[in-house]
Amino acid sequence: MREAAFIQRNQSKWQRLEQVIQGLDGLSGDETSSLYIELNDDLSYARTFYPKSNIPVYLNGLASRLHQHIYRNQRTPRGRFLTFWREEVPLAMAATRKQLALSFFVFALAMVIGGLSAKYDESFARLIMGDGYVDMTLENIKKGEPMAVYGGHDEGWMFLGITVNNVRVALLCFAAGLFFSFGTGFLLLYNGIMVGAFQYFFYQQGVLRESLLTIWVHGTLEISAIIIAGAAGFVLGNSFLFPGTYTRGESFRHGARLGLKVVIGLVPVFIVAGFLESFVTRHALEMPSYASLAIIGLSLTFVIYYFVILPYHAERRPRTVEPGP
Repeated sequence: MREAAFIQRNQSKWQRLEQVIQGLDGLSGDETSSLYIELNDDLSYARTFYPKSNIPVYLNGLASRLHQHIYRNQRTPRGRFLTFWREEVPLAMAATRKQLALSFFVFALAMVIGGLSAKYDESFARLIMGDGYVDMTLENIKKGEPMAVYGGHDEGWMFLGITVNNVRVALLCFAAGLFFSFGTGFLLLYNGIMVGAFQYFFYQQGVLRESLLTIWVHGTLEISAIIIAGAAGFVLGNSFLFPGTYTRGESFRHGARLGLKVVIGLVPVFIVAGFLESFVTRHALEMPSYASLAIIGLSLTFVIYYFVILPYHAERRPRTVEPGP
């Protein structure tokens, strides 16, 4: 079918949908659903036979606006809060699987770089962590209290400050994706290098075991959440760089909503991590080793299950929400 004939055949239907979106016309739920399905069929046809035309762009925009119109006018179902955590966040994670793998790779590589840099350059740890922190930690090690830094503040204020800071770092990792994903990559590199240098510093001082059993009590959740926030940042940046069949603006809006959903899903993780760092980490060396290992193991199991395994199954079962925002 020629493009002009295709437009003439469907123009009245598209104009009617425009009026529905603008509130100038009303349709029943069944009619709107039927027209929405037809519109998507038209969009698929146009993408196949008129890929260089403006028609696919117009129809894609019309479909997006109609989708928003339909769901904006739906009543929010009861249990929406539970649905968000049970379905929407796992589905959002399923849609960011490749970006999560990239984020993990960048962070792991940065940790290796940080450890090797600290090994071959004695001043590197001071460059990354600062002279004040290094000198204080060396003094604590001499006193036989290598992790004393975690017990020097009031638990309540420490919890509040750490949680707010962790959420800030996650939002920063996400928002840095605006810089074509390179901003997110830079933050992941910086944090990974810092963690690698940090751990090698304790290895040099002969207290690696103590640091592992202490830092990773809260660090398992904290570092995992930063890596996942990095994945959200890559989603944001890549949605602009690689729009696919969408317009660049539509792709970016979709990536922003998807990434933000992932970051919001991390807030409880940061709260628990802040609680552990403020109230539990300071007592880690007083606890039996198996207690610290149990907390670390449970934290890692939760992260793998909720952010990796559950998304895999969520996208394969019948669902009531879309995988994207």
